[in-house]
Amino acid sequence: MTTAVIGAGPAGLMAAEVISAAGQPVHVYDGMASAGRKFLLAGRGGLNLTHSEAFAAFCSRYGARSEEVARWLNVFGPQDVREWAQGLGIETFVGTSGRVFPRDMKAAPLLRAWLQRLRAQGVQFHMRHRFVGWSDGMLRLHTAAGEQAVGTDAVVLALGGASWSRLGSDGAWVALLRERGVPVAELLPANCGFDVRGGWSPYFSSRFAGQPFKSVAITAGDFHRLGEFVATATGVEGSLIYAASAILRDEIRARGSARFDLDLLPARSVEQVHHEVAHPRGSRSLASHLKSRLGLDGIKLALLHELLPRDALQDPHRLAQAIKALPVVVSAPRPIDEAISTAGGVPLEALDRHLMLRELPGVFCAGEMLDWEAPTGGYLLTACLASGRAAGQGALEFLRARQNLAR
Repeated sequence: MTTAVIGAGPAGLMAAEVISAAGQPVHVYDGMASAGRKFLLAGRGGLNLTHSEAFAAFCSRYGARSEEVARWLNVFGPQDVREWAQGLGIETFVGTSGRVFPRDMKAAPLLRAWLQRLRAQGVQFHMRHRFVGWSDGMLRLHTAAGEQAVGTDAVVLALGGASWSRLGSDGAWVALLRERGVPVAELLPANCGFDVRGGWSPYFSSRFAGQPFKSVAITAGDFHRLGEFVATATGVEGSLIYAASAILRDEIRARGSARFDLDLLPARSVEQVHHEVAHPRGSRSLASHLKSRLGLDGIKLALLHELLPRDALQDPHRLAQAIKALPVVVSAPRPIDEAISTAGGVPLEALDRHLMLRELPGVFCAGEMLDWEAPTGGYLLTACLASGRAAGQGALEFLRARQNLAR
């Protein structure tokens, strides 16, 4: 009995590994020319495999889906990811932030070793084979030689979300599943940047786009975190913004805009800031005063001028309050194709405990096409791998049950 895995990203490859390791034939199909394209891009600046924090805290990073994702992670969690990488000859280390990386910080050696293992286990790869649906129970695959119909006993769909479409994740599968009666929640950008309401002034955009806000903190509702982010030509992006992106995105969807308060000097209290701002400055300019008393200059000072009215800049109390909690209003997330990852997708309620679609027996789903999301920091990749393992194990049990019936 054979299994088709559609999608050669981390979730699909992990499903293929589980099934082929049990001696079952596996064929992997992908529309791109080579496997793991988005995986390689994600590792270009240093592949963040997972995170070293305590397991309970790790599971909490998946928000409303923490309980469901924890079931996958209980079988294949952060430590299992490290041991799996080691089994491929890739040593890992824990960075100062608690994130886990390959010793050489590269994705390519890990992917090469993984593909070698899969081929040694008999996995066959069919690249430039784009999944376009079903016909009479057969998989329809578009290839350079025309459309092909492929029969299979089980299918694992690992088609990704809708970000970075040039690497294969374009969300085209949504319509295909809906046509088959499978519910799919709207795909939304996750770990994304945002446009500020009204846009930056030409001066601010031309002078400061691409520059970082370092050693700051943001508060959005119950969210509060220290870190850094970057100004863009139209708004903001970067790790601190990504961490709050689900809150900001959902608030925009509900109310049309969202606000976060930016603390430009989180190491100082508002009383300390007010004391320094109110200190007599004599003939010095406000810019010189703030730089000498508080070290505020560059993009931080420019943002105060960008967002505060003139009278607030001249009022020590209002200025001190703004330095500690400067309201920044964002009006839209950046387009989904620019996002690091995707929210929405196949609801977990549409799947059984083995990640098989209730509407399509024998069809399993894994990875980012499922309706869950996670922040950056290794959480997304770990859960993709864990869901691929769960779907692969589910497919194996399905095949074994069919084999027992056939006897």
